[in-house]
Amino acid sequence: MKNAKTKQELSPAQREELLGTLQSRFEQNMRRHEGLPWAKVQAKLEANAAKLWSLGEMERTGGEPDVVGHDKKTGEYLFVDCSAESPAGRTSVCYDRAALDSRKEFKPKHNAMDLAAAMGVEILTEEQYRELQQVGEFDAKSSSWLKAPADIRKLGGGLYGDRRFGHVWVYHNGAQSYYSGRGFRASLRV
Repeated sequence: MKNAKTKQELSPAQREELLGTLQSRFEQNMRRHEGLPWAKVQAKLEANAAKLWSLGEMERTGGEPDVVGHDKKTGEYLFVDCSAESPAGRTSVCYDRAALDSRKEFKPKHNAMDLAAAMGVEILTEEQYRELQQVGEFDAKSSSWLKAPADIRKLGGGLYGDRRFGHVWVYHNGAQSYYSGRGFRASLRV
């Protein structure tokens, strides 16, 4: 996905490669989206170049996006990072710009909220993270930042989740912290 024509547009070859990857993953993981037809998902993707670019960014950074839901009211499909561990291309990041700016030394290169915005995606909420864990087992060796409620963030905190000992856990941490095994999972409505 590296040589896109513009910042938010894939070349025809990139588009075809990405659609092939997404279709293959969709067909190999039907338990995540039982009863949903690929043809309708593909039609939505082909009609929205910017969202397809965002999915390309999710894929490029190791997220392995796949459909995990369908909103019958809006007709939108929900794509979420389904990589077994937190996407490798998005690890070693603190929570947001304020957290990054607050670090006096050993600053990470990026923060999760700015990276998500640049990709055109949203960081998973705690509810979305728990729903994702119902269709598979994720973050058994890693952890993922989750969207922190405003009251927690105002006090300097952040939330992250993982799966250990057969359970899904959500914890708190200072938003300025970062670890090589913690990234973030994203969602995109198409």
